[in-house]
Amino acid sequence: MVNRASKPVTVTLGELAEPAQARVATGRYASLSEVVRAGLRALDREEAALDDLIRARIAQVNAAPDDRVPLAVGMAQLRARLSRPDAG
Repeated sequence: MVNRASKPVTVTLGELAEPAQARVATGRYASLSEVVRAGLRALDREEAALDDLIRARIAQVNAAPDDRVPLAVGMAQLRARLSRPDAG
């Protein structure tokens, strides 16, 4: 008897059904469920890597306080730039 950690769900794969079934047909995966789980694990890795990149960029920006411009100054500069005749 299979011990399931969560309730089974129904997923409509649409155009992804054929490539998912092809992966099962190669024998690399035993079922479509395994393909979906592998896809979710890959998505988790991708999102974690993106989160790491964002955190690193934020740290980089925070480490360079000389590049900061107060909001009021930045908005005034933007308004001035947009009001120029050649801004369009």
